[in-house]
Amino acid sequence: MEEDDLAAIRARRMAELQGGRPGGGPGNAQAQQQAAQEKQEQMKDMKNSILSQVLSQEARARLNTIMLAKPSKGAQIEASIVRMAQTGQVSGKMSEQDLIGLLEQFSEHIASQKTTVKFDRRRAALDSDSD
Repeated sequence: MEEDDLAAIRARRMAELQGGRPGGGPGNAQAQQQAAQEKQEQMKDMKNSILSQVLSQEARARLNTIMLAKPSKGAQIEASIVRMAQTGQVSGKMSEQDLIGLLEQFSEHIASQKTTVKFDRRRAALDSDSD
C-alpha cells in the first residue's frame, strides 16, 4: 500500500514538472535550473522515504551520526542501502546491529583496497651524488 502511495506521489510530481514549466523555451535557464532543483528534491524525498521504510529509528540515528562525521562514507552507505532496498535484498527493517554489520563489511572492503606507495631511493640518490 505504501508503494502505491509513492507511485501516486511520483506521478503527480512528474505531471507538475512536465506541465508547470513557465516559458517552455529551451533558452529559459531559470526554468531549467528550477526543474533540476525540483528533480533533486524529488530524488532526496524518495531516498529519505526508502531509508525510513528500511531502517529502524536506532539505525537511522546511527546513519545520521556517520553522515555528520564522514559525509562521503555516509553517502556511500546510504546509496548502498537504497540500492539493496530497490533490488529486494533487504527484507523488513534493518536494526542497528544489521547496520553495524553492513558497516563492518564496508570497512573490510575498503581495507582490502589499500594502496601502497613505492619510493625508488636509487633515483632520488642519483641527483645528490652526481654533483
